Amino acid sequence: MPKKPDAQTPAPGSGTADEHTEADLYRLMQAIYSQYSYDFRDYAGASQKRRVLKALAQLGYPTIPALQAAAEQDPAVFMQLLQYLTIPVSEMFRDPSFFLALRQQVVPVLRTYPSLKIWIAGCSTGEEVYSLAILLKEEGLLDRTLIYATDINPKSLAKARQGIFSLASIQGHTANYQAAGGQQAFSDYYTAAYDAAIFDKSLRDNVTFADHSLATDSVFSETQLVLCRNVLIYFNKKLQDRALGLFHESLSRRGFMGLGSKESIDFSAHAARFEPLDRPERIFRKRED
Repeated sequence: MPKKPDAQTPAPGSGTADEHTEADLYRLMQAIYSQYSYDFRDYAGASQKRRVLKALAQLGYPTIPALQAAAEQDPAVFMQLLQYLTIPVSEMFRDPSFFLALRQQVVPVLRTYPSLKIWIAGCSTGEEVYSLAILLKEEGLLDRTLIYATDINPKSLAKARQGIFSLASIQGHTANYQAAGGQQAFSDYYTAAYDAAIFDKSLRDNVTFADHSLATDSVFSETQLVLCRNVLIYFNKKLQDRALGLFHESLSRRGFMGLGSKESIDFSAHAARFEPLDRPERIFRKRED
């Protein structure tokens, strides 16, 4: 087996700049895992490289090793880097047709359960959490639902707990909500103050926000629905398979799973364990064992 590069080993091959960058990235991810237990080692390489190079430019470090040294010495620098590695970008009712399909095809089955548990994996800054809570409230299910909203970024989780979003984004969120089958005025769910929209606290009364890594952590509850949208696209195949295995293990008999519009299970080791309920909207159902 070829020796993996370490801090003293030059990049393999011809020693091109790109090879050095790949070796530097490898060492950076190893260092992050060793010191902070955040595992980015199986994230997709091209995306990871773009994020780290953006961090270099914006944080003012000349090289990846310089950034690594600073992050190892100062947890505050690592926390800055984490914001680039996780890229907390979301919007409410993103891909409205997905939420419309969820409302029309999944909610009628969820309504048959006396109580519900739902896992939103990679919840970022909480837009999807509040979107789902609004949908469930309108369908009369929120009061008997426990939502687990998880992410690896503590700053994103803190923002999600607050439920405060930019007022400038509300117009887009409102259009998404309406296209997703919204039944009321979207403004009923928030209060505008200065440049912010503060969402009704009742929407998060049944939400548990928690740190959870799809790369290292295990299943923590049986659920009837798992949403993990626009997260798997940043994982390599090994980590995608791990995450899908966790979702399958978490789901109750014939439970549902929703993925992002560009995500697929077709080439996963777990593909045969799910059946499509609505393939275009990436909604799947756990098969009978």
